[in-house]
Amino acid sequence: MAGFTQSMEALITALRKLPGVGPRTAERFAFFLLTQPASVSKEIAQGVMRLKETTRFCRVCYNLAEAELCAVCQDPGRDKTVVCAVEHPKAIIALEKAGQFKGLYHCLLGALSPLDGIGPKDLTIDALRNRLRAGTVRELIVATDSDMEGESTALYLVRELKGLPGLKITRIASGLPMGSNIEFSDQVTLTRALEGRRILT
Repeated sequence: MAGFTQSMEALITALRKLPGVGPRTAERFAFFLLTQPASVSKEIAQGVMRLKETTRFCRVCYNLAEAELCAVCQDPGRDKTVVCAVEHPKAIIALEKAGQFKGLYHCLLGALSPLDGIGPKDLTIDALRNRLRAGTVRELIVATDSDMEGESTALYLVRELKGLPGLKITRIASGLPMGSNIEFSDQVTLTRALEGRRILT
């Protein structure tokens, strides 16, 4: 019986590793690439390789960067006394588009999820604690998502960091509906959430 070639099967298997890509979508992508000029496949392959070779995480805040420090950490005009903790770099991009936050960020690179085997050591919580212990930060804004994992992470951060001297910990306000993710929110909602943040400790 006729089927996919070995090379096509291999590509479909590889494409299925992408989030949200099931068997049918992977097959559609593979057929699309097969029918396009070789230049299209080459452009995509080169883009992936360039991403892996040049993009890293900032050594201070774990935002996306192409140097040791990201653009936000390099900006001398940012308020270094306020740090906003988020789950993923996508949230930083969304907050920056809103244009209201002028402090620094800390990307946790995930959220606590015991069912998925993600604990505190799998996130950048230790690095955040070390940043805060330096004593220059006066406010930590916890901007994790408002789903179960994000709320659990926020509570954990408060419990772990509330004893640090001179540090105020706030949580973004309910401008973000429960169960939503920061990166999918509009700029007005994000601005209101930041403005209406509440003190946790």
